[in-house]
Amino acid sequence: MGRLKEKVALVTGGASGIGLGICEAFVREGAHVILTDIIKTGPGHKAKINCQSGGSISYQDLDVTNEGQWGKVISYTRRKFGQLDILVNNAGIASRRGLQEGSVDDWITTFDVNAKGAYLGIKYAVQLMEKVGKGSIVNISSISALIGGGGSVDYRASKGATRLLTKSMALILASQNIRVNGIYPGDIITPLNEEYLKDQNVLNDRISLVPLGRLGTKEDVAQLAIFLASDEASYITGAEMVVDGGRTAY
Repeated sequence: MGRLKEKVALVTGGASGIGLGICEAFVREGAHVILTDIIKTGPGHKAKINCQSGGSISYQDLDVTNEGQWGKVISYTRRKFGQLDILVNNAGIASRRGLQEGSVDDWITTFDVNAKGAYLGIKYAVQLMEKVGKGSIVNISSISALIGGGGSVDYRASKGATRLLTKSMALILASQNIRVNGIYPGDIITPLNEEYLKDQNVLNDRISLVPLGRLGTKEDVAQLAIFLASDEASYITGAEMVVDGGRTAY
């Protein structure tokens, strides 16, 4: 029996990278997954994800910054499943802009996707979770929210906002038995950074920062997401769960 058997999970930014890895892992564990993204890739991904475990996959368009689209996705979830047990706020954008390289518009766009998107996800998901009487919300953040750095100013600040959103929502929603936790990945190989990591010098530099001697994979993050989404983590909320090969242990 899967660890998420018959649970209904909504994953944002699920068409690629960490989000797709989480969708694949959840389906293997028996969940009914609503994969959302801004690019309509539902049929293709449906074919790739093995649903023999009893789980299922469906697709919905979702721009996480658009409140009206959130309302439509939650209405779809209510009609199709009648409940929502798990929300994974994974959708995000990244940059390597320093203080002078980015514009105010860049800053606003990054915060809209990374912070506002997570806020709207929680706001709307809770409407269905309240009916179930419990739920698990997993916010995918970054170790950039935990440590400083020379670049990616807008990205680091937006992930820092998501970090405190996670803790605040954990306290606010605890009385409704809705748990809210954060996952903080380190250097994970995804489509967002594959081009960047093609430079062998850059790759070697990144690996040199990781005590375990390798970069992470989407599966590394997905396994932790399964745990936090499952009833095994029923006494965990407001936690900061780092998946970084030891990088922040220095």
